[in-house]
Amino acid sequence: MAEKIKSTITLHSLEELSAILGTYDENLTYIARELNLLAYVDGMKIRLEGDAEDVTCGENVLSALAQTAQKGERIDGSKLAYCIELAKEGRSEEILNIESGAVAITARGKQIKCKTVGQKTYVDAIRKNTVVFGVGPAGTGKTYLAVCMAVSAFKSKQVEKIILTRPAVEAGEKLGFLPGDLHEKVDPYLRPLYDALQELLGLETYGKLMERGAIEVAPLAYMRGRTLSNAFIILDEAQNTTKEQMKMFLTRMGEGSKMVVTGDVTQIDLDGKVSGLVHATGILEDVEGVAVVRLTAKDVVRHPMVMRIIRAYEKDAAKAEERKAKDRENRSEIKTKGD
Repeated sequence: MAEKIKSTITLHSLEELSAILGTYDENLTYIARELNLLAYVDGMKIRLEGDAEDVTCGENVLSALAQTAQKGERIDGSKLAYCIELAKEGRSEEILNIESGAVAITARGKQIKCKTVGQKTYVDAIRKNTVVFGVGPAGTGKTYLAVCMAVSAFKSKQVEKIILTRPAVEAGEKLGFLPGDLHEKVDPYLRPLYDALQELLGLETYGKLMERGAIEVAPLAYMRGRTLSNAFIILDEAQNTTKEQMKMFLTRMGEGSKMVVTGDVTQIDLDGKVSGLVHATGILEDVEGVAVVRLTAKDVVRHPMVMRIIRAYEKDAAKAEERKAKDRENRSEIKTKGD
């Protein structure tokens, strides 16, 4: 049985203490439960008791959260869960290097910042490279951060146009049978992109830029045959492109343009075809000017429950792969015996 140890963390202000504890001490309760600790407040001190390794994790979490609170940053459920994950890996100090600056500012003045190490790596890659693939599960911010970077580049006049596109797989890229004009036909597929743009630019500015063609949102099928120059181009839901569509899209790039391709390889809806995203990341990862950033469940910034759900699916997928490997091994043994 591991020896129990005790530790005390002293905080410097009531504001710092309040931010760390959360409403009705829910943050401290969550930390204690996740790290298997006994934790309680004693004035301006937080006392921990548990196994040495768990107490060390708790100390690192509280230290990182204290410094986050000192910077005036809000400690929400996703940040707390992420900090605990980093602490378990001995990387809790990395939480302090994430929020180095705003990626963008919304129309209402809210600063958009990276919330995970993976997100910061992704944003830095977009700044430094011409083509970036952001691959990861839902909730990692890969599309929203790409739109933020596009708006930032447009406002600073690095590009003259923002182009957002995604494959309309459910309609087989053939949208003619749907009622309405082009905008109405593709609206259900492109709604997340509209929403992000409207939040960042404001509804009025967004409308004006759409009218004059400075922002274009269209299905992937409408990119064929074009050369896209001086533009920030985002391909969303790229896991549902075929190899041919991905090649077509990537070769649309003209002078002064930047491309960001986002997708989740666990949500491919191509009926057995090879995903253009999987293929492209496999052959382009070492090409100069191209970066592939792989986000994981740790980078999920939605409700902490989303992170747990994604992990459950990842475990199930791993078990399925193990079963397939065993089946292949058994068939090979049977074949060898038969020969």
